[in-house]
Amino acid sequence: MKWSWRIGRIAGIDVDVHATFALLILYVAIVEYQRTRSLTAVALMVAFILVVFASVVAHEFGHALTAKRYGVATRGITLLPIGGVARLDRLPSQPQQELAIAIAGPIVSAAIALFIYASLRLTGTPIAGADGDLAGTGFLARVMWVNVAIVLFNLLPAFPMDGGRILRAALAIKLGSVRATAIAARIGRGFALLFGIWGLYSNPFLVFIAFFVWLGATGEETHTRMQAALHDVPVERLMISDVRTLDVNDPLSRAVDHLLAGFQQDFPVTADNKVVGVLTRADLVKALSQNGPNAHVGDHMRRKICVTHARESVDRAFERLQQDECQTMPVLRDGALVGVLTLENVGEYVMLRRALESRPAAAAT
Repeated sequence: MKWSWRIGRIAGIDVDVHATFALLILYVAIVEYQRTRSLTAVALMVAFILVVFASVVAHEFGHALTAKRYGVATRGITLLPIGGVARLDRLPSQPQQELAIAIAGPIVSAAIALFIYASLRLTGTPIAGADGDLAGTGFLARVMWVNVAIVLFNLLPAFPMDGGRILRAALAIKLGSVRATAIAARIGRGFALLFGIWGLYSNPFLVFIAFFVWLGATGEETHTRMQAALHDVPVERLMISDVRTLDVNDPLSRAVDHLLAGFQQDFPVTADNKVVGVLTRADLVKALSQNGPNAHVGDHMRRKICVTHARESVDRAFERLQQDECQTMPVLRDGALVGVLTLENVGEYVMLRRALESRPAAAAT
């Protein structure tokens, strides 16, 4: 995710923090200092926020480690001001598996809350805050109640919260993924409207949450529809087969000729008939301005690229293509280049397929 910094790696999963999280810490510190005029109080409040977000990380690892059990990798976990996001490589193939992954996070948060509750009871520490007023509540008791709130909030049946995913998984068992996602997304947008209206009259932060929920629900529905459209479609059906290539020893001027002569913007680069990189239009323009048209293609191409195979399903290749900075993926068959797959031609395929599917029944007949 853009504007994120890596702060660690746990169990093979990168943990990042978004830049806006630092703004949250700064905001909380300023507000607490204005309220108390005490640096000690500010330090305790910042420590409280960090402990809460450690609980959020544990919550997200509940999702990630359960997903790993079903063979679904997690690309990373990102901390945002409104919580954490575990970026799964793909959705599990079975709704029951998604149900287990979705509910694992709230179970971890509930376990944290129960552990703190038991510890406080065993030590005889007073537990307050059940009325929502955490003022005067002890540090651990506040952490406990925040974890309770995390559980309750995440169980709301609205994307992208866990409750929305649980609802979608339960519906998908009978209705299938696409229809279940559409229903869950509509419910999620309904909650977003409620949050927005409530926030206008009470807490402006709820308006921000409403915006996040609306985008999450809409994005999840769009993503699921696209995945369904691309599932079991081989890459060779969508790839561009009329492709111009470059050799590592070619001058940049040859790439310029190819760029001006056709529609292609990114060019696979070969050496000894093997694909070794891609020269993008952006890299070409930058190289021309720095080194001129006689510089070698091999000195300015991208060597770290993703490739796919002609028989691979487009939905799998598309996931990798979205993660890659280079938006052109060479397509191989038996090790030889046979075409390229781009975000643009995948998008065009989905657009045309939707147009065909939306025809009136009479016209289709």
